[in-house]
Amino acid sequence: MFDETLLDDPEALTRADPRGLLRDAAGAGARVRTAARLAAEAGITELRPDGRPRTVLIAGPGTAATATADLLGTLAGGACPVVPLGPTGVAAAAGALRWTLPGWAGPVDLLLIATPDGGEPGLALLAEQAYRRGCTVVAVAPDRTPVTEAVQGAHGLAVPMATAPGELPEEEPVEAYANGTTAASGAFWALLTPLLLLLGRTGLVDADTDAVHDLADRLDTTAERCGPAVAAYSNPAKTLAAELAESLPLVWTEGPGAGPIGRRFTALLAEVAGHPALTAALPEALPAHGALLVSGIADASDPDDFFRDRVDEAEPLRARVVLLRDRPPGGLTAAPAARELALAHNTALSELEPGEGSDLAATAELIATTDFAAVYLALATTPRS
Repeated sequence: MFDETLLDDPEALTRADPRGLLRDAAGAGARVRTAARLAAEAGITELRPDGRPRTVLIAGPGTAATATADLLGTLAGGACPVVPLGPTGVAAAAGALRWTLPGWAGPVDLLLIATPDGGEPGLALLAEQAYRRGCTVVAVAPDRTPVTEAVQGAHGLAVPMATAPGELPEEEPVEAYANGTTAASGAFWALLTPLLLLLGRTGLVDADTDAVHDLADRLDTTAERCGPAVAAYSNPAKTLAAELAESLPLVWTEGPGAGPIGRRFTALLAEVAGHPALTAALPEALPAHGALLVSGIADASDPDDFFRDRVDEAEPLRARVVLLRDRPPGGLTAAPAARELALAHNTALSELEPGEGSDLAATAELIATTDFAAVYLALATTPRS
């Protein structure tokens, strides 16, 4: 059940947020600045690469690392393939996960390790394997952990992960996954920022120190618009959370930068808010999700049961389209067709577009807004009895 009144009670929101997810989202800009400083102290901004790598490989656990790899791959475009390395294992615990390099990986490839934990033996073994293959290794992980020690032992570069004051104490990995802390906004920005600067030095992405500080400023501005003290009627994140309650969000993305944002938003809704959602890119989303607009979903009641209790009966889960738009290439857009399809099926539609600015700043605004929306949905939703 969604309690919309909670959204306009900052003190109640704080009490409902023992994981500190709102504080984490509000501090994203500060986390980016700290991460940029740590990256500079580690020497990333002074690197003089000999050339571009053939392939960038990215390994790490959880939603934050997955979203980091996804966004970096999009930002790199066709300049260089960015290949995420997924883990295998019997559980999500740090000790159970394993990663393996592709057979073709060698001296002309770059391995990036991104982990908010740092205790994964599998990542330490991966760094050693990369060293034997001749790959260059760079890691962003908590300082003085097995992963950073293994990377330093492999003659790689280890950047300490930026943390925030008052952050939750270290948890067992299984508990961290269950609590959604691996998906927290701060972890994502702390992992992404040093790697943005690194790939900026190699010329794969357009990101230097000034661009990263502009990104941090846009995160601060978005936090001012979406923070808990801002009333729901003028708060785009609270408005979106209320619109998504009791619905199945269909996140339709358009533009090169919107795809990773939509996939991260969908993952956050599931991991942080326990809310199902689907995502697809326009225009393919129209035939892929068109049938979901036709009728209510997840209506578990038996229509032939005359004696069932209709007073406490849950409403069928209805689809709601979330149109998440970046700047579409060439000015071509399927947004009018998406609106027309939603209107034809009497389906509600929400739209999010960034303001003016650089591609990185626009991306930061959309990510921050959807992060806040997922947190508000989580805090204001209570399980049905």
